[in-house]
Amino acid sequence: MAGVYTAFSVVVMPALRRRPAAEGAALMQEVNRVIVNPVFVLLFAGTGVLAVVAAVLDTWAVVGAVLYVLGSIGLTVVADIPLNNTLDADGERVWSRYLSRWTAWNHVRALATTAVTVALVVAA
Repeated sequence: MAGVYTAFSVVVMPALRRRPAAEGAALMQEVNRVIVNPVFVLLFAGTGVLAVVAAVLDTWAVVGAVLYVLGSIGLTVVADIPLNNTLDADGERVWSRYLSRWTAWNHVRALATTAVTVALVVAA
């Protein structure tokens, strides 16, 4: 997940920022629709489940599990999904504000999941 979030922060969102607002908003709306698929959901939720299971075995795994649940799943639920719903409802009208807020929260998710990776590597 660290790679997915980082790719969005350093490639996808900057590319969308370069497009006219209507086009950028429409493309992000489509990404938000397409990303809800079995493979992504398995990777997104499965990583959290595996981190929690590993937490039973090691203190560093506990750190990794907590960081993943809060920094990936938690931030997605409380920050990114509400922003995606607003974009879906209002598109171009909210694009500029959406772009900066969504990208900022995504940077946090990228850093959090990178820290998860480090913690789980140490645990291993």
